[in-house]
Amino acid sequence: MQQKIVCFGETLWDVLPSGKQPGGAPMNVAIHLRRNGFDPVVVSRVGDDDLGKELISFLKKQQVNTEWLQTGQTHLTGVVKANISDRNEVTYKIVEPVAWDYIQYEDRIADLISQSDVFIYGSLVARNITSQETLFQCLPLPKLKIFDVNLRPPHYTLERVMTLLGFANIVKMNHQELAEICEWLGVEGNIATQMQFIKDRFSLDLVIVTRGENGAAALNDTGFFEHEGFRVEVEDTIGSGDAFLATFLTNYLQQKPLEQTLERACLVGAFLATHRGATPAYKPHEITSESLNSSNENRILHS
Repeated sequence: MQQKIVCFGETLWDVLPSGKQPGGAPMNVAIHLRRNGFDPVVVSRVGDDDLGKELISFLKKQQVNTEWLQTGQTHLTGVVKANISDRNEVTYKIVEPVAWDYIQYEDRIADLISQSDVFIYGSLVARNITSQETLFQCLPLPKLKIFDVNLRPPHYTLERVMTLLGFANIVKMNHQELAEICEWLGVEGNIATQMQFIKDRFSLDLVIVTRGENGAAALNDTGFFEHEGFRVEVEDTIGSGDAFLATFLTNYLQQKPLEQTLERACLVGAFLATHRGATPAYKPHEITSESLNSSNENRILHS
């Protein structure tokens, strides 16, 4: 696979009751893309501290390029306190300011992004003016821009989200984010109607909406598609959306039918929900509906 993919944004540690886990949506997506045969690049910033060194070491073990990870002396590596008391709806307390709030613009980063085929970004990295300005300088450069909305209160504003939507070619969000954005814009109707409005309003090629245990939907110029999802015993949902996006993108770039792409992404997202943390070890080709059902039945029998 020759596509050059850049994931821009936060790299951090998710702090769980069981201990800390590497996290941050852009990094998670990059790791899942690497497992699908790509060679993605993460543009982010960590602190010159033990946690930052651990993250770099972790990414190297995952065979993800760390050349573009900046190291800062002033701010510590990012930490997020994750509350998994509701396994289906994880909540987060995101510490600030931290290193990834201060991603510095560099000409070499701009060159990297301008030569990329795919650029993935989210809303969280734009919470601080430094990383926000770096992102806005880079957004006009890439060929294909994918906005992974990822709203984390209180780290976003309506104006900022609208601006980020305006740059995108493809948008991925969850059903709650779709409802919130449509409420801002005064849009009613069912999910297909709301997705069509978002697509038209921001001149998008594709809108993807995940719906948790109810699967996902996608809408492009050829129509509206949905998949009901896979029923599993949930360990936690951390990183499920990131695995979904990486899997969807893998199949989308291979120009597979949208129905097939959506089903595959739902399958891998469901698989992630049966494991702890955002990046458990797996081989994509080994994940099938049959293996997922078998694993789920074994988990229920032994619970």
